[in-house]
Amino acid sequence: MGVHAADRHLRDVAEEARAALVDEIVASGAFAADPAWREAFAAVPRHLFVPSYYVGVLGGYERRWGEHPDPAARERWLRGAYADAPLATRLRDGELLSSSSQPSLMALMLAALRPADGDRVLEIGAGSGYNAALLSYRLGEENVVTIDLDPDITESARRHLDAAGYHPAVVTGDGARGVPEHAPYDRIIATCALPVIPRAWLTQCRPGGRIVTPFATGVAALDVRDSGHAEGRFLDTPAYFVPLRGTPRPTAQPPQLAGLPRRARESELFRFLLALTRGSLDPEEACALWEREGMPTRERYGVTVGGEREWAWLDDPEGPYVWPLPEAS
Repeated sequence: MGVHAADRHLRDVAEEARAALVDEIVASGAFAADPAWREAFAAVPRHLFVPSYYVGVLGGYERRWGEHPDPAARERWLRGAYADAPLATRLRDGELLSSSSQPSLMALMLAALRPADGDRVLEIGAGSGYNAALLSYRLGEENVVTIDLDPDITESARRHLDAAGYHPAVVTGDGARGVPEHAPYDRIIATCALPVIPRAWLTQCRPGGRIVTPFATGVAALDVRDSGHAEGRFLDTPAYFVPLRGTPRPTAQPPQLAGLPRRARESELFRFLLALTRGSLDPEEACALWEREGMPTRERYGVTVGGEREWAWLDDPEGPYVWPLPEAS
């Protein structure tokens, strides 16, 4: 196959794979809350944001990249770029530093953001730049700001965005502090996990705005009342994100579940409750509550920021099941 024919083949593969990914996301129901995101996923080429990535293999990771000299390897890279799966994009000493999130989860979070035309959005965690490109397509690049602590990550995200034709503001800094120089925002979306909701996000978000962020092992969607108050429930999906760099990592040992019933030990929903109430409930107390309340799904849980406090809750923020969160900054 000649060079030009090979290039045409890869373009055809990319279009076919992108269309298949969009169909898969549609089938998952992730666009249901806001179908307009379908057009963005169909238009933005994910492969431009993951020129290389790592896949797990026996004994470690295998790197795939778009400039591989073997045409078959380049096609594997391209098809993998459109898999509905998270892609590890940056490793250091075996530790995952950055990734491109699973597209269907990205779609679910973007749909939960519920932006209106012209809304300004702050993204916490630039990653590969793909999410910022989707936001730019939908809302206009002039309305999108993305931030990451690592200058290498922001520089590569900026390159990827340039290659795709998008030029939102890409800022290097601490995402927990937001980006006050571009505030206020109508929406804030995080693609990394934090132990609390930073107060800076509330002060930089307009009243009536919305924050969608990973929390515990789920995703919380909070409605902002004012600079000191926000509240909302979890989406019905598990979610595991790289922690925001610069925030303390958990030091507590994993809870011991050996004495609990098998249905609890093997339940992802029970592990979510443990993650949400870490430090407030021991595994036996959590198990008793979980069984007593009918093994509650994620949508029954929520988070409230009120005054100087933050707390998680089941069913009712003022009800009997509330758990304080660590002190926010």
